[in-house]
Amino acid sequence: MSILIVLGCIILLVLFITWIKVNPFLSFLIVSAIAALLLGVDPSKIGLTLQKGVGDMLGTLVIVLIAGSMMGKLVAETGAAQRISSGLVSFFGERYMSVAFMITGFVIGIPLFYNVAFILVFPLIASVVYRYKLPALFVGVPMAASLSVTHGLLPPHPSPVALVAQFNANMGLTLLYGTIIAIPTVILAGPLFAKTLKSINAKLIQTFQSDALPEDKLPGMFNSVLTALLPVLLLAITTLAGFYIEKESTLFKSFSFFSDSSIVMLISLIVATFTLGIGRGFSMKTIMEWYGRAVKDIAMIVLIIGGAGALKQVLIESGVSTEIANGMQQLNIQPLVLGWLMAAIIRVCVGSATVAGLTAAGIMAPVLLINPYINPSLMVLSIGSGSLMFSHVNDTGFWLFKEYFNLSIKDTIRSWSLMESIVSIGGLIGVLIINSLI
Repeated sequence: MSILIVLGCIILLVLFITWIKVNPFLSFLIVSAIAALLLGVDPSKIGLTLQKGVGDMLGTLVIVLIAGSMMGKLVAETGAAQRISSGLVSFFGERYMSVAFMITGFVIGIPLFYNVAFILVFPLIASVVYRYKLPALFVGVPMAASLSVTHGLLPPHPSPVALVAQFNANMGLTLLYGTIIAIPTVILAGPLFAKTLKSINAKLIQTFQSDALPEDKLPGMFNSVLTALLPVLLLAITTLAGFYIEKESTLFKSFSFFSDSSIVMLISLIVATFTLGIGRGFSMKTIMEWYGRAVKDIAMIVLIIGGAGALKQVLIESGVSTEIANGMQQLNIQPLVLGWLMAAIIRVCVGSATVAGLTAAGIMAPVLLINPYINPSLMVLSIGSGSLMFSHVNDTGFWLFKEYFNLSIKDTIRSWSLMESIVSIGGLIGVLIINSLI
């Protein structure tokens, strides 16, 4: 019954946005309240649940989103994005730009959370699309596929790390198997799938569109790349250092401070303000005007993501994910497939890849204890793959992709949701192939 309620509320949300034309943020709040009532959440706590959902989501992402958009605007206006995109085109050629962004997304995605990496890379995508008149999704989907795979399958991302700990799996082996699975999966869901999307006319958000500058007005390649990728470098260094520094030491606490994505984005924005802005002759007033316009452009995106957090919180507090997982535990299915299926169904119903992965892991952990022949590293990857299945309107990643690429819900499902499904199914196939060989 709970699944039917969830599906009904998702359909209602889509109707509100597409048919009745209600603002997505308001639609999320209305549908979240209805879902809470139908799923048995205490009516006196529904308001607090919605506030917590919005607050938790924005508390996690708002600094990253705002600082990221400011930095992206600076990278675009100063010509740094133009310089980097020219370098990518020179190295790979226009024909292979989908491959270029697939590789870029994979490298950047290993140390960065999906949302941070997406916001950082998007100005480069926009620069290439505007300047070389390439189909936006042909360039953007391979990057998104790489970021999604690294987020769901590869340590040091939180969900894979948590699953490794829960199953007592080998971190190095999980990373090795995950990389073996990730490469063909990304190629399939990225450049190959993107070829089928060329007909979709994605009109990118205008924030990162700027007039082409003459060559002598562009910043140097080293300055452009180093500044744009500074968040990647900071997070990569602090993440790697965390594995070798004593957890209780003062040095570790210092590294922990610099490993927080919000702090990293703030530091990177301050550095970029000087290296690309003031250091190249732009006034502080001009730079702050760019930042102000960047915030105005993404204000509604921030609210929509907060609204998605409200619905997610309702689904979590109602216990839908646990109910689904407990019901599926009785099925007579191969354990690796069952772990994937459980995570996939919870993901589709609840929207959160992390919630789907951790809930499925909690249910599957006893199965590994009584069946020592199941490879724990492969179970991590199986559940991680399932947790990426068919992202749609109840997932913040769906709305981030939709709003930045300025797509309809239909085209977002056709591109983003199907790409996520290919990643999920490809991950499962890879797990089963490795399982048959070891």
